[in-house]
Amino acid sequence: MLTDEKWEDLYRFRHKLHKHPELPMQEFETTARIEERLKTLGLEIITPTSMRTGVVAALGPKEAPVIVLRADIDALPIQEKTALSYSSVTQGIMHACGHDFHTVSLLAAAERIKEMEGSLNVRVLFVFQPAEETHQGAELVLRSHILEDAQFIIGFHNDPTMSVGTLSIEGGARNAAVDQFKVRLHGKGGHAAHPDKNVDPVLGMANIISSLQSIVARNINPQHAAVLSVTHVEAGSTWNVIPDDSWFEGTIRTFSTADQTLARERFEQIVKLQGEAFGLSSEIDWISGPPVLWNDVDLVKQVQDSLRKKLNIVESAPSAGGEDFAFYSQSIPALFAEVGSGISTGLHHSDLKVDDEGLKTAAAWYVETLQILSKKLCA
Repeated sequence: MLTDEKWEDLYRFRHKLHKHPELPMQEFETTARIEERLKTLGLEIITPTSMRTGVVAALGPKEAPVIVLRADIDALPIQEKTALSYSSVTQGIMHACGHDFHTVSLLAAAERIKEMEGSLNVRVLFVFQPAEETHQGAELVLRSHILEDAQFIIGFHNDPTMSVGTLSIEGGARNAAVDQFKVRLHGKGGHAAHPDKNVDPVLGMANIISSLQSIVARNINPQHAAVLSVTHVEAGSTWNVIPDDSWFEGTIRTFSTADQTLARERFEQIVKLQGEAFGLSSEIDWISGPPVLWNDVDLVKQVQDSLRKKLNIVESAPSAGGEDFAFYSQSIPALFAEVGSGISTGLHHSDLKVDDEGLKTAAAWYVETLQILSKKLCA
């Protein structure tokens, strides 16, 4: 068990990370700090050379079955407004998603598992993953082949809508598949007083955006969760000129491959055909993000009862937010939890605060689940 002094030291370390956040693929200082702490614990650093940031460490017999514990380490381009004594000192960058909380939870778990090293019958890989926010990090780790022998992978995300000390672990789809789009519309600009002589990309864009909402309302099964949000529109430069072009961008979130495929098909049809109806040509940039994050249903059933004896398990709904842990869940049996970080504003807010006490539940999630799965592998 970790002493109160060790927990206080871990809290101070989180505050240091929080004070010095770094953007995706730029987490050099964060990486160095994590690596130094792991070396002090006596863990073996096995970070692939293909990873410029992030850390992978190992503990346990080299020939034993492999279980992976994963946390993410990057921050967001948001100006912090928390007024905490350890607020970010880096202009315009903040741990507004609580990845500092995730990092230190895994470090705490590493300390506890190090104490258990003599009884380990599995090899544990500790993955401190970069670039979750840009959905690059998980694929980078997978391409390195460092996880090829993994039997299970365990992760979590903090949830500031859940009280400290609570944890949710449920089977099936937990986070949505994320698709991003950008649409460019091309017309023919001219004087606003003579719209009949022009091809108006603003009117066309407005109608297309409205029609796109029919995908969720009239194409996706009403019993299936889905969302389409247009979040950014641009056109024109002044009040009396119809512009040549307009563009908009946004995202679609779905919870099944079938719905994801259908949504894209209908999106492309609406943009092309409705654009043509207004005399516009169109271009679509489609950027696929993480797939659906899938919790192995059988695994969840196997761990829930044991976890309830030691942790405060509660229910939570799936999230339409994206999480690149989903890439792991496609090829490795996965368990991903939500851990209460204290009632606060939502993720990605400039005033997000997480409660240090929640680290204890998050670390226990890693350690307890590791022990349950270790017994399963070596039964």
